[in-house]
Amino acid sequence: MPKSLALATRPAPIAELSMPIPAEIHPDSLLALPPGEAKQSLLTVHSILDARLPAGPLAIYEAGGGSTSYLPLGVLRRAHVTVVDIDPDQIRNNSYAQEAILGDIQTYRPPQRFDLIICYNVIEHIPDVDAVLRRFCEALKPNGLLLIGAPNPKSLSGIVTKYSPHWFHVWFYRHVRGEKNAGLPGEAPFPTHFHPLVSLDKLEAFVAGRGLQVIYRKKYESPRYPEMRRRKPLLAAIIDAAAKAMNAVLPGKIDVRHGDYHVILRKLG
Repeated sequence: MPKSLALATRPAPIAELSMPIPAEIHPDSLLALPPGEAKQSLLTVHSILDARLPAGPLAIYEAGGGSTSYLPLGVLRRAHVTVVDIDPDQIRNNSYAQEAILGDIQTYRPPQRFDLIICYNVIEHIPDVDAVLRRFCEALKPNGLLLIGAPNPKSLSGIVTKYSPHWFHVWFYRHVRGEKNAGLPGEAPFPTHFHPLVSLDKLEAFVAGRGLQVIYRKKYESPRYPEMRRRKPLLAAIIDAAAKAMNAVLPGKIDVRHGDYHVILRKLG
């Protein structure tokens, strides 16, 4: 189906696979992840979506979406996907959505309700996260699911990201991650805001008061750590040693390397 373009109103974890994952079975988002907790958690997310979403055609709203889908292909193939993003380059890069809308998810009101809303690596960039979450709650069908993937602002990488300048993020992506186009139009990293509701505990408390129930939550080691161990082993060893020292003095079972999280919420119906 042709894409549409609208103007914005305002600017139980499963075992890790030991063999290569065929491209026809899993999307690029999973194939691109190095072995580790991030891939394991995304596999678990996929299994939950496959099991929990209703049979037949699906209506999916992706809040912020570029060239990569984080949905299992079995779900994506039977879905009508509506993507809304404020960046025209991201809209142009999207190839899997039936409807791609240039708009602001803080103000966008969908004309329908959805079986699934996905917001992946987006809310940390949003100034008004409470407005976004309220609109998500309104836009879900009863028993509909909301999947959020985001960085953990209380982790080591979250704190560094929050308090370091954007030019440092671009430098890290280019020289540590090896992404030479980092910071160019339509390319990560994007400026971050880290609204208080990005914190998982606060996010869950906020949506619980609006009829959403947690069915899966997982904080996991950021994929940046295995990437660094492979590309920059000396730098990775220093950071791992610092993280181990911080974990030793922090209360409870906190691991400061848990730089990202997945959470799936169900709207009570």
